Amino acid sequence: MRLMNIIKLSLVLTGCLSTQLAAKDYFVENKQAYNSISADLVAGDKVILKNGTWNDFEILFAGQGSKTAPILLTAETKGQVILSGQSNLRLAGKYLEVSGLVFKDGYTPSSAVIEFRRNKSELAYHSRVTQIVIDNYSNPDKRESDYWVALYGQHNRFDHSHLVGKRNKGVTVAVRLNSVQSQKNYHRIDNNYFGYRPTFGSNGGETLRVGTSHHSLTDSHTLVENNYFDRTNGEVETVSIKAGKNIVRNNVFYESRGTLTLRHGNGNIVEENIFIGNGVDHTGGIRVINKDQIIRNNYLQGLTGYRFGSGFTVMNGVPNSSINRYHQVENATIENNTFVNVSHIQLAAGSDAERSAAPKNSVMNNNLIINQDAKQPFSTFDDVSGLVLSNNIANTKVLSELAYGVKQQNITLGKASNGLLYPTSKSVNVGAKRDLKVLKKEDTGVSWYAKVPAIVEFDSGKTHVVKASANALLNAINNAQSGDVLELAPGQYDVSKLVEINKTLTIKAKQSGKSKLTFQRSTLFEIHDGGNLKLEGLLISGEYAPDAIDNSIVRTQKWGMLDNYRFVMTNSELIALDINHSFHFFVTGKGAMADEIILTGNSFTNVTGDILRLNTEIEDLGVYNAEYVTVNNNTFNDVEGSLIKLYRGGTDESTFGPHLEMINNTLNNVGFGARNKAQASIYVHGVQVTNIKENEFVKSAPIVVEHTVGEPKTEISNNTFNATKTPNVKELIVKGPHTAVLKNNNVLNNKAD
Repeated sequence: MRLMNIIKLSLVLTGCLSTQLAAKDYFVENKQAYNSISADLVAGDKVILKNGTWNDFEILFAGQGSKTAPILLTAETKGQVILSGQSNLRLAGKYLEVSGLVFKDGYTPSSAVIEFRRNKSELAYHSRVTQIVIDNYSNPDKRESDYWVALYGQHNRFDHSHLVGKRNKGVTVAVRLNSVQSQKNYHRIDNNYFGYRPTFGSNGGETLRVGTSHHSLTDSHTLVENNYFDRTNGEVETVSIKAGKNIVRNNVFYESRGTLTLRHGNGNIVEENIFIGNGVDHTGGIRVINKDQIIRNNYLQGLTGYRFGSGFTVMNGVPNSSINRYHQVENATIENNTFVNVSHIQLAAGSDAERSAAPKNSVMNNNLIINQDAKQPFSTFDDVSGLVLSNNIANTKVLSELAYGVKQQNITLGKASNGLLYPTSKSVNVGAKRDLKVLKKEDTGVSWYAKVPAIVEFDSGKTHVVKASANALLNAINNAQSGDVLELAPGQYDVSKLVEINKTLTIKAKQSGKSKLTFQRSTLFEIHDGGNLKLEGLLISGEYAPDAIDNSIVRTQKWGMLDNYRFVMTNSELIALDINHSFHFFVTGKGAMADEIILTGNSFTNVTGDILRLNTEIEDLGVYNAEYVTVNNNTFNDVEGSLIKLYRGGTDESTFGPHLEMINNTLNNVGFGARNKAQASIYVHGVQVTNIKENEFVKSAPIVVEHTVGEPKTEISNNTFNATKTPNVKELIVKGPHTAVLKNNNVLNNKAD
């Protein structure tokens, strides 16, 4: 027997030695050379791609490596092999490893940039993709969906990679369970840097998703740990878990507008994650749905989100729910979590005629809840007796129905060595453990690719003085760098060309009101990808615009805009937008998305169209054109169209906006043009947050508000309506009276009401 064992060991060693002797290193200089050797790769082989830019390179990396001798594909120098144009990577086989590549300046021609499969039947197993960069590698058609990384097969790992700037529809990293071979997969997703993802403006902007509703009762066993989510703002579900038996552990969510959502699937564990909101709007934490979920030892601080995007949410379910709706929360364990300055903890959220199944057989124990503004954070929307609270401590008095399980106690917090806040008294032994590991941004992703700020701020560059001529202005715009300021000398600038804005730029008058801009094309400024525009102290006239309809002062490109943009105008005067009908101030193109549009301290006189025309997404798919619209301290005289048309149709609940703030404006004779079909001075449809206060409406069309879904917050208060009809608020989806708050408005000379 001993002799037989020696013979077997000898054969194994001989096999390993022969594999190592057969293994080769291939230095590959072009696509043809790669294709000539790729079909013959064996265990232990290493393929090295030459430094440089590889355009339109669709890599199929296939082979049968072994645990001790994987097949490797790497860069000559990490970070210096650039895959551009329409490039992608597919892996198929066993024990494959890819590293050091950068995808940028293009987009995938297929359904994913990196895909752990060749086709539906040839998948990857025991394979690894590590130290990869995908930087703004987005399809130029924003509504065309793709993944950046799609994991299939089993026992695969995606780690230490850098992904930033996904702007088109589709999940950044997706774990797919659409075949038995990809279920119970035991994948690892770890130590990655997920950089800025802008607000997408509809469903389809998740950063990480495990599973889908179709396979949500299947277990995945995926481990998601030690990742850094940095302002990943795509939609309300930053991380969407839609399968069972996953672990989400020790990740950091930094100022991310969205939540870690246990959307489908049972038996998941969420532990030791850090959520830092810093008071940023709509920053969220954890949302709990389904059975047997464990949420423990998480730290959540400075989160402002509410409803489905709250700092912490336990949902109501649908009785006998279909697989794609909301399964009842049952047997959830929520323990030893710390909530510091979390604005909203919502229990039985989403309760309505359909979602009527309240949480049951669940517990919420040993949690610490501190709100330094002394406002208690809890809201309940149904019977929550099935969620039993015990040994929780809060510094505020909580809802009476929860007080039995939450002790009110004054707590002093101090910052620990890990940067988190803990009770200074060691006798307080609830909340997250004191030795939580706080992952640093610089310790994730790759060390050789910079984590640069995602947004160039206005006025952050150099200031250039521009003499009073159109050519000087055009040359200055062409030569400016992003963030620069162009300061216009007094005089007239009669611009004969359409001015394309593709950088962050401020154009301001050296002396307010002394620099006059006129133009001869159908628009003065057109915002393109990369463009953000701020106008300050200018006099802009439409007197030399073409004698045609649909002129404008500012517009986005008409179709196909990929990047979100910002537009700000302050202390400027707009006149003579009336050479023909339908002369608008600002018009959005279809598919364009503004992070913010701000008008402050401006005056508008004689306008035959709309001021802000933000209503091109009329297909009712939950898509809209602007996240934040702020209109404060302006005057509007003789405007035939609406001051604002802001539209978000459909019934999807995965977005936060739009938001409208309108304060201290004066409207005189606004909205009565024959072509203004809305017959409204302000028309908002499906807007989630509307705050209209302290404005004066004189002889103007009424405010029209149409609520759809999402529990919209609308307040119209302290306004004066002089010879103007009072606001008209309609509920288009929910039955019953409208939910808007109308208070302290002054109505004068209003015979119609």
